[in-house]
Amino acid sequence: MRKQLVLEDGFHLFGEAFGSLEDSEVFEIVFNTSMTGYQEILSDPSYFGQGVLFTNPLIGNYGINRDDFEALRPSLSAVFVSTLCERPSNFRSKLSFEEFLLGAKIPALQGIDTRAVVRHIRSQGVLRGKIVSADADVAAVQKELCETPLRHDHTLQVMTKKAYEIPASGKRIVLMDFGAKLNILHALVDHGCSVIVVPGNSSLEEILSYAPDGILVSNGPGDPADNKEAIQTLARLIEKDIPIFGICLGHQLISLAKGGRTYKMKFGHRGANQPVVDLKTGKVLITSQNHGYAVDEKSLEGTGLVPTYVNLNDKTIEGVRDVSHPVSSVQFHPEAAAGPHDAYCLIRDFLKTIDEKEDFIHA
Repeated sequence: MRKQLVLEDGFHLFGEAFGSLEDSEVFEIVFNTSMTGYQEILSDPSYFGQGVLFTNPLIGNYGINRDDFEALRPSLSAVFVSTLCERPSNFRSKLSFEEFLLGAKIPALQGIDTRAVVRHIRSQGVLRGKIVSADADVAAVQKELCETPLRHDHTLQVMTKKAYEIPASGKRIVLMDFGAKLNILHALVDHGCSVIVVPGNSSLEEILSYAPDGILVSNGPGDPADNKEAIQTLARLIEKDIPIFGICLGHQLISLAKGGRTYKMKFGHRGANQPVVDLKTGKVLITSQNHGYAVDEKSLEGTGLVPTYVNLNDKTIEGVRDVSHPVSSVQFHPEAAAGPHDAYCLIRDFLKTIDEKEDFIHA
């Protein structure tokens, strides 16, 4: 079935529909430059409310397996590929790419000129879009897109609804879940941590009731400034001198809690090939990223936060640390699922700050 992608500025292209054949909901279209890891991308909660376009020309060649999901169900709204592999080949494959999207009721287009869409987004910035029938009135769809109000409840839609614990004998880590990828949880468990996962909007009192040795603030979708309660809670948590580490959205929330500002990027960073430089060592890391907002460097002046990592492509801030409290954060994903493991050591470094703080207290 032939259908079309229509964007809010009137740009439109045709493609062959697969997955759900229903018209999509209104979404924000973004592109991901990863060559592998499409299953992790499909199931990443940070893509809530977005239509994801894959720049890699062939998608689906190794199918879908049972092990590589980042959430129990996908949160994205639509998918776009140049060429769909209909017969995957991999010993772990249980479903084809198309079968997965069909079961998840996610509309998709193949055979679309993905390069033209990426060039348009890079020129015009991120736009709202919709998949509609081939004979739909483009002007009418464009009007609908322009009049559709922006959502401000993204994290509420993907965070856990109630707290749960994965017990172990190691450090007690509270994971503030704003749409946390499962591999963040796996990384903590692999390091022997007892992990208590709580809704991102949990109160200060609830978080402290678990007597955490450390707190990890997760990734998640949407505008970080929409999470006003969580920002206030984090500001109070930081003053408690509990070691805190933020990833992606968590990085932005920590910066906001300290008085910094964030802004929406023109088209963001989404891929497993983003170079960042460690400002302390000069070492370059290739990182996995998925974000459309960034921290304003000038706004950090006077907050007590100093930059630790910078993106080599556009010089945006990729990490900060607090000079007065055991708090740090990074814009990229140390757990790297999928992606390079250059930054995986940062999980270990966070846990090391807990030991160092204990050594200081008992000295």
